[in-house]
Amino acid sequence: MKRRTLIKTAAAGLIGANLPTLTLAMSSANKAGSEHYDYILTAESAKARIASGGDSDILGFNGQFPAPVIRAKQGKLLRIKFINKLDEATTIHWHGIRILNSMDGVPNLTQPPIPPGGSFLYEFICPDAGTFWYHPHMNSVEQLGKGLVGALIVEEDTPQDYHDVILGLKDWRLKNDGSYLPLSIPREAFRDGTLGTIATVNGMQKPTIEVPAGERLRLRFLNMDNTRVFNLSMRNNAAYIIAIDGSPIAAPLPLDVHPTGAGMRLDAGFICPDEIGVEIPVFDMKGRFGVEICRLKTVAPKTKTTKKVGIPALPINPIPAPDLSAAESLSFVFEWAGALSPSDAKGQVDHSFWLINRRAWSDHSHQHLPEPLATLSLGKSYIFELHNATPHHHPIHLHGLIFTVLESDKKDITPFHTDTILLEKNERAKIAFVADNPGKWMFHCHVIEHMKTGLMGYITIA
Repeated sequence: MKRRTLIKTAAAGLIGANLPTLTLAMSSANKAGSEHYDYILTAESAKARIASGGDSDILGFNGQFPAPVIRAKQGKLLRIKFINKLDEATTIHWHGIRILNSMDGVPNLTQPPIPPGGSFLYEFICPDAGTFWYHPHMNSVEQLGKGLVGALIVEEDTPQDYHDVILGLKDWRLKNDGSYLPLSIPREAFRDGTLGTIATVNGMQKPTIEVPAGERLRLRFLNMDNTRVFNLSMRNNAAYIIAIDGSPIAAPLPLDVHPTGAGMRLDAGFICPDEIGVEIPVFDMKGRFGVEICRLKTVAPKTKTTKKVGIPALPINPIPAPDLSAAESLSFVFEWAGALSPSDAKGQVDHSFWLINRRAWSDHSHQHLPEPLATLSLGKSYIFELHNATPHHHPIHLHGLIFTVLESDKKDITPFHTDTILLEKNERAKIAFVADNPGKWMFHCHVIEHMKTGLMGYITIA
């Protein structure tokens, strides 16, 4: 695909082979014999070797990075006991899941913050199969920036003839000795965001990931970075986009270069060469030139399989179709607030760089809720007219719902489902959905510094 048609198959980044699994509950009951959990998950301080010159102090799910991969079944109940072992409050948001509002993990909007030493039972059904992820929604610049991100894979009802490869993309703001650089710089926060200095895939710099020769791969890319857009490409190798942000597309499309903003995901199908020892690089394209981020290397398959031909489509998720003829249209303008920022009595600046419909989230935290950006009627169809009135990209994410991208003034659009739309500078786009999930739902830019300096709000469905 060429640049102007990239949106037809767009989406994002993921995590790879040989990743740790979560701590499973010991049996149908925990040690006390009273509760069953599918997973037990903690957030805690830890050490990890990311930079070549020394260990870094990280925040890790189960004290590790990459975080454990959570696997769920489409339509089945998932129960996760979360224990906060940090020295500050936190929550978990299940990014891209059409979830009960009380389980969405947004502090003070959908649940109280989980204090240090506290725990919370997340219990929900995943109605859609696909590639999703999980992360906190508190002190997000630091908690996500230091490693609290992980993959959530929801498996289809029926097995798919693909070998899973998870590719988790995340930059780190580190010096070579492993110590941190400032995670956010104000002059960068009001531009594209503060970029990392060390790029990793599954916690490693330019790793080589072994894959079975002759097998059909499902490359699950997850962009779990705070800031960066990855322009994913396999160059001359025949890969096909099969899902965007967890939502399958009707017919696989060739992958040329796919812009994948923070929070977004991309599933690509690829048939490995039969020969053993073949290496296939994966690139983040920068202009005409690409930066290799990892490579795949074929090894002997564990079991003999039949020769793979073609890239089959994935089953379409049960997303309700909006009634466009009866839909109500609402406008949302994302814009820059300028250089003036308020300061408190001690002279500390509270940076406010971004606005949605001419207002920022009051104190840039979740402690004091502003009025909703809009109040929607339960069951009604809506069209959101989005205008990025800034010279910077914004991956705009809506919690609790999957929407359909209808059109754009910057790209040719074949309508597709997603939970995050990457708006280019000065772009206008239209999205539509059925407001069928009641509650208060965050609506924000997933460049974390943009979110924390004003570019977030919420809608209410009642």
